[in-house]
Amino acid sequence: MNTVVSKDGTTIAYDRRGDGPALVLVDGALCSRAQGPMPELAEALADRFTVHNYDRRGRGDSGDANEYSVEREIEDLAAVIEAAGGSAYVYGSSSGAALALRAAAAGLPIEKLAAFEPPYVVDDSRKQIPRSWVSDLQALAPDDAIRYFFTKGIGLPGIFVTMMKLMPAWKPMKAIAHTLPYDAQVLGGNCFGDPMDATQWAAIEQPVLVVNGGKSPTWMKNSTRALAAAVPGAAHTEVPGQNHVIKAAAIAPVIAGFCA
Repeated sequence: MNTVVSKDGTTIAYDRRGDGPALVLVDGALCSRAQGPMPELAEALADRFTVHNYDRRGRGDSGDANEYSVEREIEDLAAVIEAAGGSAYVYGSSSGAALALRAAAAGLPIEKLAAFEPPYVVDDSRKQIPRSWVSDLQALAPDDAIRYFFTKGIGLPGIFVTMMKLMPAWKPMKAIAHTLPYDAQVLGGNCFGDPMDATQWAAIEQPVLVVNGGKSPTWMKNSTRALAAAVPGAAHTEVPGQNHVIKAAAIAPVIAGFCA
């Protein structure tokens, strides 16, 4: 494990493996450098990149602050990129993709950005997320917050989430459930069914690839296409046979090809 200190003094933990150009992985909700898709993806990419897989604040071995702001999370990513050599390729998944996009718009030294399915909602093709969801999540106990996030945020059936509570993954998710309001804030106003506002991405100058899975729901496909149209010069691709829980073997060659 390696650590770096963010601008506000928060310690951010990360793993570094592989050899080649620097690549930073940015996780989505309820994931960390030890759980979720990134550990396997880091291994799959380590033969072509020096991969930096970090714990976002409040997760794993990283610290936190008394008050949260998206700007502090952008500074965390900036600190990891600085530790990686001053600039890096970046891959973000789900809310991690939304964070990486905001970091690119803020001017971080990102060489190229691959964004997989930031969970924006830009039309009425799914049940709408409550506009009060940040405060709702802040008020809930961990188990209830996870259920709220999956049902109202992601749109999963309640019975499916009830079954998830019996799985081993529930306990580690519960340990970082307090960070769910962070992810909600990272998404900003892009998840309430309003058309994508392109002005928020106008400052992005890096090459951006927006990716979705071929088996992902319609609302997610619609939002990725809207995002690709809104980000200056962005490209879009779809990975056949995959959904929001994309396999490392499916996304690794997409990232490697884009960054080549």
